[in-house]
Amino acid sequence: MNRRTKAVIFIVLMRSILLPIYLFLSATAYAATGYQVINKLPLGGEGGWDYITADSTNHRLYLSRGTHVMVVDTETNKLLGDIPETPGVHGIALAPELSRGFTSNGKANTASIFDLQTFQVIGQVKTGENPDAILYDPVTKRVFTFNGKSKDATVFDAVSEKVLETISLGGKPEFATSDNKGNVFVNIEDTNELVELDSAKLTITRRHSLAPCNEPTGMAIDIEHHRVFSVCRNKLMTVYDINAGKMTATVPIGEGADGSVFDVERGIAFSSNGEGTLTLVRESSPGKFAAETVKTKRGARTITLDPATHKIYLPTAEFGPVPAPTKEAPNPRPPAIKDSFQVLVVGE
Repeated sequence: MNRRTKAVIFIVLMRSILLPIYLFLSATAYAATGYQVINKLPLGGEGGWDYITADSTNHRLYLSRGTHVMVVDTETNKLLGDIPETPGVHGIALAPELSRGFTSNGKANTASIFDLQTFQVIGQVKTGENPDAILYDPVTKRVFTFNGKSKDATVFDAVSEKVLETISLGGKPEFATSDNKGNVFVNIEDTNELVELDSAKLTITRRHSLAPCNEPTGMAIDIEHHRVFSVCRNKLMTVYDINAGKMTATVPIGEGADGSVFDVERGIAFSSNGEGTLTLVRESSPGKFAAETVKTKRGARTITLDPATHKIYLPTAEFGPVPAPTKEAPNPRPPAIKDSFQVLVVGE
């Protein structure tokens, strides 16, 4: 083998070694957003937790706590008030222009209506069985509760409180969102679908398969680019083009994801993973998405975003040891330590 041939082989080998390293470093540099846990709000109190909702205008957080809702001032990080009469509360929806808020009460099969200034409950609406996610549609001024056990959606007028329709969904609904143009989207957990509703006609307009997603839960929307992001139990985030009616990408995320939000200004979709991570997903090139992982805390599975400050809020707690399996509970979860409830704040 002559010297020139050896040189050519050396160059080819070096390119094959250095190119993957270059691509990896380029992707890493692109993904390094600088997000990290920047604060922890030790709130304590009784009850578990589920959804969390941010009110950016009034600098508030609404936190579901099993039988009540905590209201926290995000400027002082102090407790402002408490909303009672919400047995089995899952979600909180806000209608700022009406000065009203709404909760889905899973154990009571009701939605509570409360005043945004006083936090006093001013009404109750009967829903389907085990209302979970709840959504206020500003276009029609209607409230949608998505009822897990009866597999339907209850729709009522946010002002008159009159129930307008019950929409059969053909499966167990999870989180929902709106494009603020009269279309509501909801994940169907047991059929692995994204269902699209007309918020004026109160009918199902389309059903979209989310395969290979298994058990979609949390959801976020990029209205400008017509994308819905769904997080799935099999550690995937799907990116669905709702105009084209097709899946455009899937991105690996952490385990135990139950929530997702989209930061419009940053162009980042977030997945909150109960394993103790936060996945950041953004478009790295047309149709291609890059992911970054930020360490959070075990149990931080639900999420909200303050679009004004770009801060992410994640509720969790401290946990004790996992109890021994029993016949009734073959896969027990570790118990939350009393009065250890907290909210992590993630920012840049």
